Amino acid sequence: MPNIATPTHCPYCALQCGMNLTPTQDGGVAVVERPDFPVNRGALCGKGRTAPAVLASGVRLTTPLVRSGGALVAASWPEALDRIAEGLARTRAEHGPDACAVFGGGGLTNEKAYGLGKFARIVLGTSQIDYNGRFCMSSAAAAGIRAFGLDRGLPFPLEDIPRTGCVILVGSNLAETMPPSLRFFQELRDNGGTLIVVDPRRTRTAEQADLHLAPRPGTDLALALGLLHLVVAEGRVDEEYVSERTAGWEEARAAAMAHWPEYVERITGVSVPELREAVRMFCEPEHAMVLTARGPEQQSKGTDTVGAWINLCLATGRAGRPLSGYGCLTGQGNGQGGREHGQKADQLPGYRKLDDPAAREYVAGVWGVAPDRLPGPGRSAYELLDALGGDIKSLLLMGSNPVVSAPRAAHVEERIRSLDFLAVCDVVLSETAELADVVLPVTQWAEETGTTTNLEGRVLLRRRAIDPPPGVRSDLEVLHELAARLGADEGLEKGFPVDAEEVFAELRRASAGGPADYSGITYERLAEENGVFWPCPSPPDGDGVTEHVDDPAREDDAAGDESGTVPHPGTPRLFLDRFATPDGRARFVPVAHRAAAEEPDEEYPVLLTTGRVVAQYQSGAQTRRVEELNSAAPGPFVELHPRLAARLGVAEGEPVAVVSRRGRAVAPARVTTTIRPDTVFMPFHWPGEGRANTLTNPALDPTSRMPEFKTCAVRLETVGR
Repeated sequence: MPNIATPTHCPYCALQCGMNLTPTQDGGVAVVERPDFPVNRGALCGKGRTAPAVLASGVRLTTPLVRSGGALVAASWPEALDRIAEGLARTRAEHGPDACAVFGGGGLTNEKAYGLGKFARIVLGTSQIDYNGRFCMSSAAAAGIRAFGLDRGLPFPLEDIPRTGCVILVGSNLAETMPPSLRFFQELRDNGGTLIVVDPRRTRTAEQADLHLAPRPGTDLALALGLLHLVVAEGRVDEEYVSERTAGWEEARAAAMAHWPEYVERITGVSVPELREAVRMFCEPEHAMVLTARGPEQQSKGTDTVGAWINLCLATGRAGRPLSGYGCLTGQGNGQGGREHGQKADQLPGYRKLDDPAAREYVAGVWGVAPDRLPGPGRSAYELLDALGGDIKSLLLMGSNPVVSAPRAAHVEERIRSLDFLAVCDVVLSETAELADVVLPVTQWAEETGTTTNLEGRVLLRRRAIDPPPGVRSDLEVLHELAARLGADEGLEKGFPVDAEEVFAELRRASAGGPADYSGITYERLAEENGVFWPCPSPPDGDGVTEHVDDPAREDDAAGDESGTVPHPGTPRLFLDRFATPDGRARFVPVAHRAAAEEPDEEYPVLLTTGRVVAQYQSGAQTRRVEELNSAAPGPFVELHPRLAARLGVAEGEPVAVVSRRGRAVAPARVTTTIRPDTVFMPFHWPGEGRANTLTNPALDPTSRMPEFKTCAVRLETVGR
């Protein structure tokens, strides 16, 4: 057997680590290092190393399933597709197009995300489409657009981190969620820089920090405002930068000055000396960064919380400058690209706004339909799930498992069960797929070619390395076949090609001129380069070249030919010359601390926060099927401080019940001093009685519509005594 390596990328988190796949004797593939990819330089976590295990036929779905007599039974593809088309068509005819909903996933390739949004809007004619990426970084996206005029997870490559002077890492446990990224922070410290970690738990990441701040969950907004207050009080504002490159400073300054250090200490539990030390460490170096993740973002005030950290960067001149800036650590594999190209309720391809008449006209022209045929913005993710069984009667779901991953999960499960019709496309029989009327087995990362966009905004090519099992088709084929069955227009299925490169060519046209412009990116370029950063425009003729512009945001322009034109090099570093606002200035936004949507009281006196463990991923639908990963993390647990455990009378390993206003979860106690005494932690990867999201609060951020996963009030109860 020839040992031909296929370069590709990990199917899990937004690092999209590079790897090579080589064929094995049994017809599968094995993962080998790919040291040339700069994000991970060959390093992989356990999930990446074991990713081929989910390709095995005994683990994944290999035949369509339809519900018959209350059970899911094997069926042919024509029968399964006919049932889906009939179910959606019946709902549309009886209740109107908005009674059909579509729910996508942050793991879908750009091509699939683009096709799914197009299918929802011009085949079903529904406004009811969103995706689980809403639960990932929507608050950071909203804050970034508000401040900078543009959202891209990181506006600079990861390789800049070791060269800055200080990083404040807010609400991220990279040692568990993105282990290969830790080397950038270790190199930062090796180079003399410092790391500040903000987390209510002393995580494995916090152990690496020079300073660990452990605020009470839900108080990150007050913490950021307290730091900005000290920046002003200590004369550390970069007045020249604020004057030349920002707007709105006086209002933001006044809001911050209402959050004096002693007041912030009372709210957060972070001492005044720690606040002062954090300001000193952040402001003394020439360069510094703030990076946020789900901790501050998954709150009912997440947009304002991220905005407060952005204000800190702007006041100190730490945005839109080399080796300085604010960035968000996107979680899901294609969480960035997934919302850029049409899965999100209010967006069209290229990160265009659905309620923008010019954007509607342009994209409708690419799709060959009238602009008035496109529906308006629909519900956000949780609001859509909450409406299932009400005015939404049927749901087509691709690549998501909300029965485990959604907030108030027991309620969401009940809503899903109340649907007239549910169709699921997935790799495995997830907990949500088990409730479906039709389940379609679809191809995985190593069995298909497509693009993803990692947390840096780097567009990448995943290459097909192995044939899928007989009976498994791609999501693009599913959309093509359903469009043929449902399309009112003659030949509508022709607008849904099954070839990923053909879909990407249309995506390039649809994104051209938009904020997330991919028009200068081609499969040929991606096959030769280690990704291309958007925006990467091309000229109107679409030949992938553009006149050379001396842009300080770009450091790696290619040499021109005799005509003076070169392929656009992409934009690894945003905002170095100007921000993406009409006047080029960043916007301060005045914000003030407010309490979480649900604070502890006499009945529910403890705070719950949730997160991940290194051996599992998201809802665990795939990783829980890998023996090596399950051995490392076999089930849920409740992490609590010894003082809290003593009050309850619970010992290590004993079952403990965590009860919120939404439900009850039971898991073994894990007693540790690394968590605050007023807080408990649960990972959210498991279904059943240990399902953490049974407890979580769906209170929504008014701007981003992000649910408040990260904090809610609970009580603890002993079990069996």
